[in-house]
Order: sequence, then structure tokens, then C-alpha cells
Amino acid sequence: MAQLLGWKKGDWGAYFGLLANNLTNFFTMAGLLIFTVGMPAEFVYKRIAPGFGLAIFTAGFFYWYAGKNLMKKTGRTDVTALPSGPSAPSIFIVVFMVIMPIAKSTGDVYYAWRVALGWCFLEALIELSGAFIGDWLRRIIPRSVLLSALSGLGLLLLAMNPILQSFEAPYVAFVVIAVIFINWFGKKAVFPKIPTGFLILAIGTVLAWLFGQMDASGITEGLKQIGFSFPIPQFGDLFKGISPAMVFLISAIPLGVTNFIFTLENIESASAAGDDFNVRNIMLANGISSIIGSFFGCPFPTTVYIGHPGWKSIGAGIGYTLVTGFTVFIISILGLGGLFLGIIPLSAVFPILFYVGIVVARQAANETPKIELPVVFVSLFPWIANWALTLVNNTLSAAGTNAGQVGLEAFTKAGVYHRGLVALGSGAPISSIVWGCLVVFAIRNDSVKAIITAVTAAALTYTGVIHSPGVGFGLQPEITVGYLLIAGLFAYKFFADKKGLAGETDMPDQTA
Repeated sequence: MAQLLGWKKGDWGAYFGLLANNLTNFFTMAGLLIFTVGMPAEFVYKRIAPGFGLAIFTAGFFYWYAGKNLMKKTGRTDVTALPSGPSAPSIFIVVFMVIMPIAKSTGDVYYAWRVALGWCFLEALIELSGAFIGDWLRRIIPRSVLLSALSGLGLLLLAMNPILQSFEAPYVAFVVIAVIFINWFGKKAVFPKIPTGFLILAIGTVLAWLFGQMDASGITEGLKQIGFSFPIPQFGDLFKGISPAMVFLISAIPLGVTNFIFTLENIESASAAGDDFNVRNIMLANGISSIIGSFFGCPFPTTVYIGHPGWKSIGAGIGYTLVTGFTVFIISILGLGGLFLGIIPLSAVFPILFYVGIVVARQAANETPKIELPVVFVSLFPWIANWALTLVNNTLSAAGTNAGQVGLEAFTKAGVYHRGLVALGSGAPISSIVWGCLVVFAIRNDSVKAIITAVTAAALTYTGVIHSPGVGFGLQPEITVGYLLIAGLFAYKFFADKKGLAGETDMPDQTA
């Protein structure tokens, strides 16, 4: 069985890490729908969750199969499959921009769910477009840019919260982190005969129960959720929701584009690590998995997850992604998630995500030519702003207020440049690529590509795809003009180079 699955010793660590990531998003989804929107828990667990699990299992199967094909094609046995799961940003967008407004205005949570199904279907169709332009984008966007943009995602969205949560549970997390440092960063493992994934889980669970972080009530509550619910086709509800979902297409377009950009970055990251997957097949798998989920009641699309180089570094093969998908599917149809979380502390698993974020960032530094190294750091800033903006807005929301009520002047006096955070942090997945391209094309003295990048950025800014909290025309006119001025500067540089007017830079290490 292990040989058929392509299972290796390193798959255990990847399995537990990816499973924790998927379960976190699973319970985020359920919690938002039940406690924020007000959907009945029974409806969420019996109508939505099974489709949610089926979509994840389908994606896991596709990426396992892609890994198996790559093994046959190359004759290698060290192929690592791509990880996948529900798109975390889409969970919040669907809940807060589609389901909640409709539920509040109509008083009908079931109608809101139908519209969300239609929205997910439309978003998946947009994701599918990546199958036809993904290779083209991969050719025109430098590898160093794709990897650097992904490193920002890894550090700020994948690693930052887990390390913060680890400091809230140091009795458990610190020892787990130390095991990771020794076994996955170091050269000689502690307890080498035990798979590190098992070791982390065992140590973390024992410490959590020993220091009173867990209690039996969690198990009791988890047992109450157990019950069989198989995915039921929801074609009628889906097609009823497509027409009203067209109104929300303005939010589906940028998220669909962002999701296939994420996928493209992860494919490039896997290629840099030695596993060159077919772009079109992976993009198709992404969109098809999301469509299957919507057919069975899940309004949240799937996506390729960050982390391939991290899982590869610990010796994972192709089996972990299939087994993770199957486990989430079983958990979703049997209602076992609450029981697992009642036994195993997330504080024992979060450090694995911290490790993966570090490895992704390290890959960007290792694979980027020394002269282009500034791109790694420039591409971080949109992600830093995105993380800080989310933190500020969530803090204000917890205090029962918002940025508009506080006022920009009060923010500025406190040294918080909220307007800048909104501008730089909105659309971070795409703007990090834009700024990375500007840096690399400047270093390569490729003014034509820099002009195209700047003009494209101006168009994206004018339409609100980047630098604005919502899509709309002319929301950031100053930034739009700023990009056009950058295009003008590179146009001057192009003609100056033609006439021999440009000189050497005054940075002594530019050719190092």
C-alpha cells in the first residue's frame, strides 16, 4: 500500500502539517458560518462540510496523480507532490462580501448560501483561465520575482501567526520548535528512529495535557459532532445562485486571478526545488476541484498551498497530499474534526507551518542571483503591509470601531500611516510581483519590460485590482499617475541607452 501511494518516511511530517492547515481552515469556515452569519450548525456540518471535504480530497487526488505521472516521466523516486486545500482568503471574502450582506438584507441564510455557490462556480471558471495563460505568465515573469513574492506569503501569512501563537503556548510550542530546529534544520536528529512528524505530535500532545492546556470537555464537545453526512449534489441550488452571483463577479475576478497567481508561484517554487509540474494540468485541477465542491454544496474554492520545498526538504513523497485529502474528507463526513482538536493541540502543529514559511523564504534567497537579491526584500513589503493592515483592522473591529471612525489624522499622530497600509497592503499577491518585476528589470537594464510592468500596474491600480480595498475605477488616481511616471522614467532610460547617454551606476557592488 505504501508503495502504491508513493508514501515515504518524510510524508508523516508533511501529512500532519498539511492536515493542521486544512483543519484550521475547516473550523474557520464552520465557525464563521455558524457564529457570525447565523447558519444552523446542522446545515453547515451536513450540507456544506461534506462538499468542502470532497473538494479537498479531489484536489489531493489530482496532485497525487500529477506527482505519480512526474515520477513515471522522469524515472525519479524523489518527487514531492504539491500540497493543496481551501483558499483561506476566499473563506473570508465569501463570508463577509457575499453571504453576510445577502443574509442581512434578505433574512434568508439559505438564499445567501445559494448565491455563494454561484459565486464559487464563477470564481472557479476564472481560475481555469490560468490553465491557458499560466505558461505564458511563467515565461514573462522572472523566477526570482515569483519566488520572492511567494516568500512574502510564506513569512507573513503562513509563518507569522503560528510563531505568535507559539509564544502564547511556550510550554508546548518551544520544545516542538526545538525538535524542528534539530531534526529538520540540523544534521543529526534527536530520536532518529521516530518519524519527526509523529515525534512532534506526540511531544506536543503530552506537554499540552501535562500543563493543563487541554481538558476533557473538548473531547466531550467533539463527540457531540460525530455523525455521518455524505456529500449531496446541490445542482438546483447552484444554478439558482449563478444569476444573482453575477453582481458579485467584481470580487470573484481579482480573487480568481490571485488564486491562479498563487498556483503559478507554487509551481515555479516546486520547479526550483526539482519537481517541474505541468502548469496547465495543475491549473485545471485547481478549477475543477473548486467546481466539484460547488456542485456538492461548498461555496469555497480550493487552491495549491504554499510549502512544497518545505515538505520536500523533510523527505516527503507524493502520498501525503492524497492521504491528507482523504483524511479531511472522512473527518467532514463523519464529523470527527472536533474530536481531533479535543485531543491534539494546535500549538503542537503550528510550528510546522512556521518551518515551512522559513524554507520557502530560504528558497527565494538561494535561487535568486546575487545581483538580483534586492527583489527578495522589495517583494516583502506589500506582504508586510497586508499583514499589518489585517492586524490593525481586526484590532479595531474587536474594539467595536473602524478606521473611518478613528480618522486618518489620529492614525498619523500615532505614527500609523493607515492610508499607506491600505494602499500598499491591498492586492499584495499581485503588487509584490509588480514591484519585484520593476526591481529585476531595472537591474537587468530591460527598460521595455519595465515600461510594460509600470503601465500594467497603472491599469491594475486604476481598476482597483491592486492598492484599493475594493474593485472600482479611479480609486487611487495618485498611485495610478505614479506608475505612469515610472513608465516615463524608464522610457527616458531606454532612449538614453540608445544614444549612449546612460552611465555606470555609483553602487560599487552592483556587479558582485
